[in-house]
Amino acid sequence: MKRYVLPVLAYLVPTFALGFVWHLILFEGYYKALQIYREDIIVPFGLVSMLIQAVIFAYIFDRAFAGSGDGWLARGLRYAALGAALSWSFTTIAVAAKNVMTSVPDYLVIETAFTVVQWLIVGPLTALAFETVRGTRPALP
Repeated sequence: MKRYVLPVLAYLVPTFALGFVWHLILFEGYYKALQIYREDIIVPFGLVSMLIQAVIFAYIFDRAFAGSGDGWLARGLRYAALGAALSWSFTTIAVAAKNVMTSVPDYLVIETAFTVVQWLIVGPLTALAFETVRGTRPALP
């Protein structure tokens, strides 16, 4: 289980930080205009959700990507493509399908952008985290 601590943090820390800044600071007005979020956002629920995702995504990386012969960056970007597609399906498409908002297209644009940025950060970081845990020295891409 110890081998998953760093990879879990590689997802959790940047996802929480980016999510907080993106949704509650940088694009706060954009989201307010969408009228999608409650006034009293429950941040701990978001953190718990991200922790669950982090554990599952670390397991997926370990099983599907860690053993390939590619370099860490290639593994990280392939993992990012899969993770982004999965995340987009349950954090963007599903929310747009069932939540009330002023503009579904505007929501799709901002959340798709968030998902892309998130996974461009998380994918390579997770690959580096697994390299570190395994004690291999990652070569520069």
